[in-house]
Amino acid sequence: MRISVDISLYPLTEGYVEPILEFINKLEANPNLVVKRNSLATQVFGDYRAVMDCLDAEMEAVFNALPHSVFVMKFIGTDRADVVDV
Repeated sequence: MRISVDISLYPLTEGYVEPILEFINKLEANPNLVVKRNSLATQVFGDYRAVMDCLDAEMEAVFNALPHSVFVMKFIGTDRADVVDV
């Protein structure tokens, strides 16, 4: 099963840009995922287990480094990587 996830990360710190970019870069480094950025969120597409395993590891790394961070996510049970918004 393939899924789509819409992710927003909010580190509750003044230097918030670098942790966000680092998180996205780590997602993009995973060859099993398709990652798309936009100005409001990041979308991740791929096999359910690959997406969830990557998110688990990378979210834990963020919380270890910046425990006062917030993730907002929406999960969809299909792969919408090729859907064109009109």
